Amino acid sequence: MTTTTAIAFEGVTKRYGDATVVDAVTLDIAEGSFVALVGTSGSGKSTLLKMVNRLVEPDAGAVRVAGAAVAGGDAPALRRSIGYVFQNVGLFPHLSVADNIAIRARLGEGVPDVGALLTQVGLEPDVAGRSPRALSGGQQQRVGIARALAGDAKILLMDEPFGALDPVTRERIGQTVRDLHVARGLTTIMVTHDMGEALLLADRVLVMVAGRIVADATPAEMLRAEDGPAAALVAVPRGQAARMQALADGGAA
Repeated sequence: MTTTTAIAFEGVTKRYGDATVVDAVTLDIAEGSFVALVGTSGSGKSTLLKMVNRLVEPDAGAVRVAGAAVAGGDAPALRRSIGYVFQNVGLFPHLSVADNIAIRARLGEGVPDVGALLTQVGLEPDVAGRSPRALSGGQQQRVGIARALAGDAKILLMDEPFGALDPVTRERIGQTVRDLHVARGLTTIMVTHDMGEALLLADRVLVMVAGRIVADATPAEMLRAEDGPAAALVAVPRGQAARMQALADGGAA
């Protein structure tokens, strides 16, 4: 079976002063895959993600989307063609939910079906007329996801999208994103520091340390890792699960 590359990183490097944040990363992301980019704070994962839609420009190397170098085209047009979910949601407080979702229509992309998008992300269509301030954090993030998909994007980038949410809301929205990924045939890259979240949502997990990809495997392969940086990250959710099972069995954590 032939695999089509949706996104390619070709020796990309980014430096800030004397610090190398992304260090000569070469990587292909297959069309239709759900990739989790995992690492501790400062590992370079968000910087690498932002190179896809040119929110960050590499100092060396190239990024390609569907085979075309992103540096060769119009940056605003590129960003409108790619869904992007911010960590802090980034809704415009002076606009209604509907106007936030339809912001791309103002940029010449046509008017999206706001009600249908709200339904797809698990909200009632009547939320459309409300202010973002009137919504909970989880509802705001669902609106952010709807906005990211309003332009019929086939690539979805998410930068720590669930970090500010409570565990129950985080779990529910994560599953919503996974369902949308499958239903829409998306290529999704999610940056997270939560290995458990990565293992449960993604079909490929990349571990980044000091600007480099140090592990690249399926969730099942990650769980079988016995040493290295991937094993250290997997040990956290595995240990938590073991302690919770001990509690359920009547023992001590």
